[in-house]
Amino acid sequence: MTTEPGTLSSARYGKDLIRVLRVVREGSTHHVVEYNVRALVEGDIATSYTEADNSVVVATDSIKNITYYVAKISPHILSPTRFALHLATFLLSKYPHLNKAFVDVDRLRWSRISVGGQGESSSHPHSFIRDGDDKQTVSVVVDATKGKDKVIAQVKGGMRDLLVLKSTGSAFRSFVRDEFTTLVEVPDRILSTAVDLEYVFGEVQIPAEFKDADKTLKSFTLTSAGLCDVWDADKAADLARKVTLELFATDESESVQATLYKMAQTLLAEDKYINSVTYKLPNKHYVPVDMRYIGVENMKPSEAEVFVPLAAPSGLITATVTRK
Repeated sequence: MTTEPGTLSSARYGKDLIRVLRVVREGSTHHVVEYNVRALVEGDIATSYTEADNSVVVATDSIKNITYYVAKISPHILSPTRFALHLATFLLSKYPHLNKAFVDVDRLRWSRISVGGQGESSSHPHSFIRDGDDKQTVSVVVDATKGKDKVIAQVKGGMRDLLVLKSTGSAFRSFVRDEFTTLVEVPDRILSTAVDLEYVFGEVQIPAEFKDADKTLKSFTLTSAGLCDVWDADKAADLARKVTLELFATDESESVQATLYKMAQTLLAEDKYINSVTYKLPNKHYVPVDMRYIGVENMKPSEAEVFVPLAAPSGLITATVTRK
């Protein structure tokens, strides 16, 4: 018998790109959420890899169907964080041989359409508009490796694809200059980026008594003192978006690095339950068009008005700020 040269050191699987739209009806007023979901699991599944033993495999199609089922029955569906925790814990409560679940949720933006009447406007009860391409992101890991009565969860939040631009209030000067430097120092420039943000909460405990009569999780709450930050993590999402936009707009930026640091510190200061903040900010470049060949000045920062957007290459500035 040939000895295998390697050993299976980790394994997980599941379903990716599960698209869900849920309508919650409260009389004539409706609420909608649209999610892109990834749900992966770990546990006693090694033999499916090493021995082609499918008896330990919950089909990825079943994981997709469970996602739709939880979206239907969960009282937490309007909160991406609560829904992610519910789905992950449901998977572990349903299958005894699974001990970890990883659920990522991207929430797409839908806002109510404003309708006018008699000089006033109001929010329509069941009509919506996609008012931005940015997405709220949630990533949870629910861990039952120490027992189904000792379940813990790690929760991360954030956002992606928040495209912002300001036409002044940003400089870049006094950087290293050597034989490879061609970039001109500027006291004023366009600053644009697509914000990628992640923030991390502390661990939370999932109640041990989470099973219903059919041995699956219908609902649960986190009631331990001090954990409302995770249970109400969508408030942190609203705060993070507000802080990011306000600091981007108002900071007299000396660099993307300096502005990023101020954003992260402000978010830590305003939400005491967040342990760390990571921003990834690609610097989307807009280069002034040189028209001096026809006697038109468009290169001086004070007179530059026509720019060429450059898709690539782009700078990428990233940092993590961790609470002391």
